[in-house]
Amino acid sequence: MKFVERFLTLTGSFVNVALVLAGGSAGLLLKKGLPERVADAVMKGLALCVMFIGIDGALEGTNALVAVVSMAVGTILGSLVDLDKRINCFANKIEKKFTKNGEKAVFAEGFVAATLLYCVGAMAIVGSLESGISSDHSTLITKSVIDGVSSIVLASTMGWGVLASVVPLFIYQGSITLLAGVVAPLLNDYTVAHMTCVGSLLIIAISLNMLKITNIKVMNSLPAVLLPIVVCIFLK
Repeated sequence: MKFVERFLTLTGSFVNVALVLAGGSAGLLLKKGLPERVADAVMKGLALCVMFIGIDGALEGTNALVAVVSMAVGTILGSLVDLDKRINCFANKIEKKFTKNGEKAVFAEGFVAATLLYCVGAMAIVGSLESGISSDHSTLITKSVIDGVSSIVLASTMGWGVLASVVPLFIYQGSITLLAGVVAPLLNDYTVAHMTCVGSLLIIAISLNMLKITNIKVMNSLPAVLLPIVVCIFLK
């Protein structure tokens, strides 16, 4: 009985995964009918939208020092492990099995961009906590609709790596939901705001990569998103 109850608390995350897959699949179908020059124009327009989302989220933070420390320490940790290399090795294995030559970079870019966009932000954290504590899935369902629509555009320009992002999305939100009673005291409004801020800085980096302005190894900075949980205790 308890297993069934815990399983049902994941309803919001299941809905989120389903709508991202549905939207992403529609985007892949749309991609086949787009001329290359149109797809390139859409990609640049999407990059600007991603930049806006990043800037908007980055303003959530009120203590710049939290962002600075989290980014510095998180990037050091991620670089030591070389998360970027590991993700690209994963993309390479997927490419060999399912994609044509030359599509690995597109897969990796879509996977990383979609993962951060869907996981970073207050709705993912707060919604998962609500699902775990009170079985209230309204926030995650609202987020699911937004993610589903955005996945249409993302997949139409960045390919099926967007669909693969449902794996880390489900693990991330599902873990918070199942551990809600334990992590809820740590994820107060102040901490969540700074997690959103740091994650949004990475989203800005993704937008710059999409525009071919930079070649930042965003995945190496991914641990920084979780560090405000610790840093905010000392720098509040």
